[in-house]
Amino acid sequence: MRVLSIQSHVAYGHVGNSAAVFPLQRLGHEVWPVLTVNFSNHTGYGAWRGPLIPAEDVASVITGIGERGAFETCDAVLSGYQGSPEIADVIADAVAQVKAANPAATYTCDPVMGNATSGCFVNPAIPPKYRSTVIPVADVLTPNQFELGFITDNDGLSGSSSLDDILSAADEVRALGPATVLVTSVIRDGAPEDSIEMLAVTEHGAWLVTTPRLPMKANGSGDITAALFTAHLHGTGSAADALARTASSVFAVLKETLDSGERELRLIAAQDAIAAPACEFEVQQVR
Repeated sequence: MRVLSIQSHVAYGHVGNSAAVFPLQRLGHEVWPVLTVNFSNHTGYGAWRGPLIPAEDVASVITGIGERGAFETCDAVLSGYQGSPEIADVIADAVAQVKAANPAATYTCDPVMGNATSGCFVNPAIPPKYRSTVIPVADVLTPNQFELGFITDNDGLSGSSSLDDILSAADEVRALGPATVLVTSVIRDGAPEDSIEMLAVTEHGAWLVTTPRLPMKANGSGDITAALFTAHLHGTGSAADALARTASSVFAVLKETLDSGERELRLIAAQDAIAAPACEFEVQQVR
């Protein structure tokens, strides 16, 4: 698989493309990373250096890749943190170019906006652009539960919610365009204690996977999740299988990080679990 990945980049640590590229490569996929920001570190530290990449420069890099004839062999476009609202138009245009060259290509959008702990941490002009410009052209959408609520104007999803409410919100988002919605960081009424879940929803059904909740905050885990789910969905054609493999690898990375006592994700140390996921967590069909 060949992936055009349009996301942020940090020199220190692992978020955005700095989190997504290596796992995809470790699975044997070619990745063309395009940067929306070039920061020293992720913004969770409270201080960082480096530039937002202007939208016209991001578009120029994508144009250059297209001029190499690459779009005809591109299997997937992946986007994450956008940096500025103008990037949404660049991404939508890139998706159109890739799909014109290869109609079988897919687009995965990770609508990075915030989380239940931090709230919305992006430019307020970015969320409306997701809904108007980016989500309608996506095939796969990977919001966390907070972002799903933000997209659907459902404040109730910012805390523990019923499975029916989460499924209804996922269906509402699917009606906007994406055929597949992967909801991460699911906090569900009735879930096992000290657990966290992911939910994959398609026209063919819905599947839930439950993993232990680890006592940590891990910047970049959503970026890895979107990348791995995209790769495994392409490789298996099954949302359930992709969910099982993704959950296994992400949990292994988080457990390795927790055990190390370090703040940044231990991608390199956990690379074997990325390349060969154990699939130790049961995936339950819930619809």
